[in-house]
Amino acid sequence: MDKITEKRANKTNGFIALLIVIALFVLDIFLLVLMVNTNNPSMLWFFFPLALISFISFGGFMIVQPNESKVLMLFGKYTGTVKDSGFWWVNPFTVKKHVTLRIRNFNSERLKVNDLHGNPIEIATVIVWRVVDSARAIFDVQNYEQFVAIQSETAIRSMASEYPYDVDDDKPSLRGTPLEIAENLKNTLQTRLEVAGVEIIESRISHLAYAQEIAQAMLRRQQAQAVIAARAKIVEGAVGMVQMALTALSEQNIVKLDEDKKATMVNNLMVALVSETSTQPVINTGTLYQ
Repeated sequence: MDKITEKRANKTNGFIALLIVIALFVLDIFLLVLMVNTNNPSMLWFFFPLALISFISFGGFMIVQPNESKVLMLFGKYTGTVKDSGFWWVNPFTVKKHVTLRIRNFNSERLKVNDLHGNPIEIATVIVWRVVDSARAIFDVQNYEQFVAIQSETAIRSMASEYPYDVDDDKPSLRGTPLEIAENLKNTLQTRLEVAGVEIIESRISHLAYAQEIAQAMLRRQQAQAVIAARAKIVEGAVGMVQMALTALSEQNIVKLDEDKKATMVNNLMVALVSETSTQPVINTGTLYQ
């Protein structure tokens, strides 16, 4: 397949060309009047060709809006692209195909895929893109807008299967490192869509969730992990507080505890600190009989 390279098309200022075409029409009318007044049929050889050229010339006018382009083809051959906004005149026999260069968004549907661990998830992305090579967009792919949509969804499915939904450590994951995932998706899409003359400006995940059939189970799993982490933190803090209490009692000679009493004290403090409900201490004030 021949690779099309975008090039600038030859064009003329439309207002100058319009003045020339109007002058041709004026000349045509002058010849018609002169032919009628002089009754000279031979002037038809000048009148009809000039009139035909004048009418055909109107087909060469075109208006290019800002951030738009016109791809020109002459008898099946690519002749160039006009990107400069304004009023222009080109060869009237050329076919003009319009391509917008404005920035556009592609909002993917919610795709159901399996992540790296095989968990079914729902994912959707937003792709910000624009055409930078009008010739490639027209000639190298059948429909560049449809091409962007299909390649984007394929890249999303491929990317989602390469990462887990979430992990406990610092490894990349769809939920834990969204910026890294978005950058990877952008680079992948740029490679896929370069053939269509498309530039990827930005990509980001717009929706990410577990599929409905496992959403409740994964929610309970996350809740359990959160409870375990919280309890581990509480136990760690309680051990530190008990150690501080025993050290302070020993250093300040407030009371001397043997190993049995230390064990009892540690047990009582740990129950009081780690318990999820408020504890009611029992105060021993001594006995009635000595």
